[in-house]
Amino acid sequence: MKIGLYFGTFNPIHVGHLIIANHMAENADLEQVWLVVTPHNPHKKKETLLDDYHRLQMVHLATEDYPKLKPSDIEFKLSQPNYTVNTLVHLEEKYPDHEFSLIMGEDNLKSLHKWKNYEVLLQNHHIYVYPRLSPDQEDSCLKNHPKVHLIDAPIVEISSTFIRKSIKEGKNIQPLLPSKVWEYIDHNNFYKK
Repeated sequence: MKIGLYFGTFNPIHVGHLIIANHMAENADLEQVWLVVTPHNPHKKKETLLDDYHRLQMVHLATEDYPKLKPSDIEFKLSQPNYTVNTLVHLEEKYPDHEFSLIMGEDNLKSLHKWKNYEVLLQNHHIYVYPRLSPDQEDSCLKNHPKVHLIDAPIVEISSTFIRKSIKEGKNIQPLLPSKVWEYIDHNNFYKK
């Protein structure tokens, strides 16, 4: 099975994440997209980052109506700080019949050469890249790599930071969140302080 891995803190997951994940599942040659919730790095103090399991629960709620989208807590079980290359080794051992690819925005592709063992990632995995609006118009030197696939996905400029700030300011941002995620956030009074 061909699986695309879409990593993020998903703090919170919003409709932009779903649009990209679903577009990749429907339009790239992937059978499923796993939304990999990145755990809190114990060495970094991040006041705004919700507990790992709350963020995972929101990804569950957001994806339950999309059969090709699956939440993943695989990185919760790995030692921190963790690197993508280690996650992929772990997944390949656990699911030897699956073929794993990475999903990332153009902005991440530009910095991929700074990732730990990025050559190994490119050697062993395909990378599906969605467009991002960026003031820096410089193209990535890896854009033409045979394992890099530029996917003509919608450009969605919604950020979790904007959502958290808006909730704190008492603004209605319901249209930016899947309804079950909005209800979960509202019920738990998340991001209000």
